[in-house]
Amino acid sequence: MYRATRRTVTLSLLAALAACGSSKSRFKTYNGPPVTQVVVNKGQRRMYLLHNQTVLKSYDIGLGNEPIGHKQFEGDGKTPEGVYFVDRFNPRSQFHLSVGVSYPNERDTAYAEQFNLSPGGDIFIHGRGPEGNAKAPKKRDWTAGCIAVKDEEIEDIYAMMRGGVPVVINP
Repeated sequence: MYRATRRTVTLSLLAALAACGSSKSRFKTYNGPPVTQVVVNKGQRRMYLLHNQTVLKSYDIGLGNEPIGHKQFEGDGKTPEGVYFVDRFNPRSQFHLSVGVSYPNERDTAYAEQFNLSPGGDIFIHGRGPEGNAKAPKKRDWTAGCIAVKDEEIEDIYAMMRGGVPVVINP
């Protein structure tokens, strides 16, 4: 009897593991050419992942809820402009997955400090997640200053990206 119960438990655990493995993971793998630069053209609402001069992928994007102009202060709703770098990865983002952008740099911080204000931070390239999926159909530019793509797209971007990659954000 003990042997039959043990076998049943073992088979149940294997079945449960198999069921878990069959669900779609948001963590993809990428084996293509490395991304050497990200270029964001805010005016076109377009982001490009490049390997040297070759575009590997491009995406339609949403921006901060005040999309025109360079981010200067915390809470201004603007997406930064300039050269930054991928500096972190958040697998537990409320926006599905997210890739950190190194805003603010020293110049951004110094500018905001002239006014005794914070430059803000926590700028990411991210998916929509539940909050963005609710807002995105109503308003294209809905973030607090981040760069938003669809959840399926951030899965690819997250897999392709490496720390230190330059992120060039143009007006």
